Amino acid sequence: MSSESPLPTPAQNVVLDTSKLPASSSASVWDRISNWVSENKAVVYTVAGVAVVVTGAGVVYYLSDSNKTGSASSSAQKKPKTQRRKEKKKAEDDKKAKSASVQDEPAAKKTEPPSEPLPEVDEATVGELSAETREAYAAKLKTAGNKAYGIKDYKNAIDLYGKAIICKPDPVYYSNRAACYNVLSDWEKVIEDTSAAITMDSEYVKALNRRAIAYEHLGKFSEALLDFTASCIIDAFSNDVSRNSLERLLKKVADQKSKTILESRNKKLPSATFVSNYLQSFRSRPLPEGLDENVDLSEESGKGQLRKGLIAMGKKTGDGYEEAAAAFEKALEVGDLGEFEALALNKRATFTYLGGNASGALNDLNKSVELQPSLVQSYIKRASLHLELGNKDAAADDFELAITHNKEDPDIYYHRAQLHFILGEYAEAAKDYQKSIDLDRSFIYSHIQLGVTQYKMGSVASAMATFRRSVKNFEDVPDVYNYYGELLLDQQNYSEAIEKFDKAVEMEKQSKPMGINVLPLINKALALFQWKHDFQEAENLCQKALIIDPECDIAVGTMAQLLLQQGKVSQALKYFERAAELARTEAEITNAISYAEATRTQLEVQEKYPQLAARLNAMGAMGAAPPM
Repeated sequence: MSSESPLPTPAQNVVLDTSKLPASSSASVWDRISNWVSENKAVVYTVAGVAVVVTGAGVVYYLSDSNKTGSASSSAQKKPKTQRRKEKKKAEDDKKAKSASVQDEPAAKKTEPPSEPLPEVDEATVGELSAETREAYAAKLKTAGNKAYGIKDYKNAIDLYGKAIICKPDPVYYSNRAACYNVLSDWEKVIEDTSAAITMDSEYVKALNRRAIAYEHLGKFSEALLDFTASCIIDAFSNDVSRNSLERLLKKVADQKSKTILESRNKKLPSATFVSNYLQSFRSRPLPEGLDENVDLSEESGKGQLRKGLIAMGKKTGDGYEEAAAAFEKALEVGDLGEFEALALNKRATFTYLGGNASGALNDLNKSVELQPSLVQSYIKRASLHLELGNKDAAADDFELAITHNKEDPDIYYHRAQLHFILGEYAEAAKDYQKSIDLDRSFIYSHIQLGVTQYKMGSVASAMATFRRSVKNFEDVPDVYNYYGELLLDQQNYSEAIEKFDKAVEMEKQSKPMGINVLPLINKALALFQWKHDFQEAENLCQKALIIDPECDIAVGTMAQLLLQQGKVSQALKYFERAAELARTEAEITNAISYAEATRTQLEVQEKYPQLAARLNAMGAMGAAPPM
């Protein structure tokens, strides 16, 4: 990972968050943020699959790649081997941490006899000794303690280190005694002795790591994170054991908290922006014959509820989407849907999936295709679910099934292109986007994604030509200006990019005054940050986006990073916590919590270890990562 990587490029933005990719194929907001955090002279260290980033503001945090959509690609097949490697590494690290030597010098040979009798000393008699004698006694007792430790006589070692401490309180003696308690799993004693050592030497890495391990065993994860973080900063992230322990613990905390959030939360749809982007990835269709408004249907009937849901979807607002989800649920509860049962299952699956329940959605889609094999959209949506769950072969099979039922449906090729795009198969993606266009030229997102694919393939001239044609042919569609602006932003054509974003915002206001798509506002915020480092205006634009769509995860995540870049750690923490509340899936929640916990720890480091905060500032100012 380069320390000079820019903010997310326009092409990345389109791919990751702001395109009309189905939500199952689009990467989460945390992928976008992961690209952003290393901007502006950030120092980036690779920590066993996690990017450790130190910004110019002296902020350190950790970015997990665990939820990348690449997990749906061939890399998913290698995961078991990678997992085994990580588990083996963790076991080795734990063994090293547990059995670490009590001193930096090698332990004495077990057969070596003591050179002379050990001094007898206690608290009552030590005061009678001179300072020189006390120091000499302490050294002898410490050496004897090391030998006892070497032959696993831990209780004797504890006694000898205790006598050495009586003669001369020293951080090494406390840390060595803590090592004995560590082997004996007496975690409270480990904390007591390492704390004494750290009080005398605040940058004693070995003591910090031992105390962190003890805190972790006692379930005091926040304290353990703080110690591991401090240790990593002191060593400039060069200690593998500390870094891997920090990664492991951060993941443990995030996994634990994400499960708690999922268990306690009510069913909830993501932001209106997110839902709209997903739904708009399918071509709009009129109400089916038999459900149109010319047919007299009781609203309380199953068919009446299905029609109500379809109409509510067209409102394109958060309230409308909630109304639609409830109506589809009730339609299936009431029943008597006849030929429309498969459609009702398809629509309920859509909102079940958007609410984060992939398995529930998959069940409904399986029933839908059984009832009506010709309902092509159910195969397409099931393919997206298979891709999210890491089964790309099943996804490809569903697209083939869809083609056997209706080879002229342009949605099939658009969404299959999305699969190719996510897997990095850009040439195949371009063919399918073009096929979708050939079958129906009126669908703007096929044109947009074709342009993005050309850009990803390095055909910049072709991509820009595609967008220029799209602007000409879809001059009244705000999305085309937004995504065109992203490509311009990637080429550092800031003024023209912002002009396109402004155009998209104005058009959104005219078409949907009560709830515009906020993505152009966020993109403009990023453009101003890159171009002029105008934090204040970037924050204002994100705040405006959040007023329009309070649950937009992209706006929340971007605000968190803007604040973090400025060293406003406590404010950033609130936004990361909010992001965890808004996250849709367990993986997204885990990532959001990882940011929140790392940010919280950073705040504690600043408060408890101001000298380390200053060191972080110095590291960030260097602007380059050390050789690894």
